[in-house]
Amino acid sequence: MAGAKKARSRLGRTLAPLPPPAAAALQSQIEALVAACRQGAELESLKGLVSASPEELLWDLHLMANLANIPNPAIPLLLAEVFGSSPDSSRRKALKRALHLLKTRGVPVPREALPREEPVIREEQPPATQTRVSPIMGNGDSVVVLEAPKEILGGNFLVAFLNDASGFQECQLLSLNNKQQKEFWDHYREQGLAEWFPVPGPYAVRLLEEAYAQPRRDAAAAGSYPNLRERIWKYWGRPDEAPDLEQTLTDLDPAERSRLLPQSRQLAEEPIFHYWLPGYQEIEPWFHKLQEILESPLVLSDHQKQGRTDALVEEAALALYPLESRGRLRHRLLATTYYLELSQRPEKARIAGAAAAALGDPQGGILARENPFLTGLVSAALMLALEDFRKTREAPAPGGLLTLPGKSGLIRR
Repeated sequence: MAGAKKARSRLGRTLAPLPPPAAAALQSQIEALVAACRQGAELESLKGLVSASPEELLWDLHLMANLANIPNPAIPLLLAEVFGSSPDSSRRKALKRALHLLKTRGVPVPREALPREEPVIREEQPPATQTRVSPIMGNGDSVVVLEAPKEILGGNFLVAFLNDASGFQECQLLSLNNKQQKEFWDHYREQGLAEWFPVPGPYAVRLLEEAYAQPRRDAAAAGSYPNLRERIWKYWGRPDEAPDLEQTLTDLDPAERSRLLPQSRQLAEEPIFHYWLPGYQEIEPWFHKLQEILESPLVLSDHQKQGRTDALVEEAALALYPLESRGRLRHRLLATTYYLELSQRPEKARIAGAAAAALGDPQGGILARENPFLTGLVSAALMLALEDFRKTREAPAPGGLLTLPGKSGLIRR
């Protein structure tokens, strides 16, 4: 049962092993189930082939881990029938992970198979509470906006400017009427932040808490947040209730990751990643080197020019995104992957998830050939610079080097 072992290594990687008799019994059930699926058995027949154990959590977790490795359309509904009504949080989390893994493998997961969440009623929680976050910039900047009636926080907009390395940059509690609220969103739209993502309250609280815990943060930059933390936790939720992005977004099997990773080069074309492009000062030295290749006095074939350009892009990617920065870049890319998923772009989210997983696995061949996502960012910035230069036709600088226009259209990171 190589498939069963593979499922346990991904979905159940932290599980203790079952005792040998139980492991043998489980393997027997899975083999019978796989055979029945191949014969097109009905759901009721499949239910009779597996047995959950309310008293044995470890058995149920191993059972779900193995079921998640069977790419058959009947499996999501079988999981829902067997475990969907479980009140136990561990089983419900395992069920969600199993359904997500099946979905990443191309198995349709009907809406009715998803576990129904019991509404969590928090004392005095107003229905008008809202949470939005901006895209995360390539330098780690982002904005969190909490909206609520004034009686909750003392104002109706809490606006927090965060950086994932240095914590709070600024935090303001505002009282805005309808006209001012429109002006608030119009202001950011004019600045290029047209897309904001409604996120679960606990996720936003976790972003705020991570910023608040940064040892390098400016205490004054947190504004009124320290005094409002208790009420924010009460009405928006606890940070430990936020989704675990590591478990849900990068759980791809190696073959799927290898298929998706090359496509991450095209992510730079997505507006949400324009904020990640290297800025003018960062890309300028590499732009000059690109010009030298394109205008070389040597007679080079197109193939030779392309080879030199590719090598330049990889060299630039390693210089602009050094190895010691990859962990933080991966964290930012995971957050962006989550926002793509929330905004109903599942395929883009899967591609970004593959790129994030690759950033965390430098032994996976990435150092031999730079991460396609990073080389895509560099290529996009160089092409924008080249287009901008050709439009303005500035004269060569003294010494023969070409200079970029002063008002570059690059979006800085």
